[in-house]
Amino acid sequence: MGKPAEALAPGGLLIPNPEFAVLASDQRIDAAAEALERNGIRALVVDTGQEARLRVRELLADGAEVFNNTSRTLESIGVAEDIERSGRYQAIRLRLYQMDREMQGREMRVLAAAPEYVVGSVHAVTDGGSLLIASASGSQLGPLVSGAAHVVLVIGGQKIVADLETGLRRIQEYSYPLEDERARRVYGVPSGANNVLIINRVLVPQRVTAILVKEKLGF
Repeated sequence: MGKPAEALAPGGLLIPNPEFAVLASDQRIDAAAEALERNGIRALVVDTGQEARLRVRELLADGAEVFNNTSRTLESIGVAEDIERSGRYQAIRLRLYQMDREMQGREMRVLAAAPEYVVGSVHAVTDGGSLLIASASGSQLGPLVSGAAHVVLVIGGQKIVADLETGLRRIQEYSYPLEDERARRVYGVPSGANNVLIINRVLVPQRVTAILVKEKLGF
């Protein structure tokens, strides 16, 4: 995946590379959407995070099982709250919180592995229409690949990169430092880009929807 960013902030934390925080032009976002479509991923382009939030509501069936991945993007635009608190869906994350990991571990794994809908984000989108998602534990990646019946991804416009190599650099030099700082602050433990999923093409029509937002959202 390339070497992590070397610059360190006081306290030893990595400094995110600002190169990867730049919002792409409207033209580049539109071109990335066209590339995603060619790769079997339904692509929607919206101007704002709130428009993306409305699109997610339109895509999720009332009463459906929905698992929302941990995501700063979803939290910042209210999608996580919609899924967990609106009462419109069967929120799998809330069910997992209420279960006993020691006694119901297998049931919890099965429940999280194959939801009807999974909603999340990505860490990079290439100009050629590939998606890159990093995860410390890897638990959220299986449903994205094949476990979930439907996948909805909300993607900030600063996440578009030239190619896979640059996407891996973005993960190591930008997304990872920000997530590591968050994990240490919230959970008291470091994060890690231990697992990286690359989606080059989707074979099941309409299974994966990517909502590209012409705003900076998430890591």
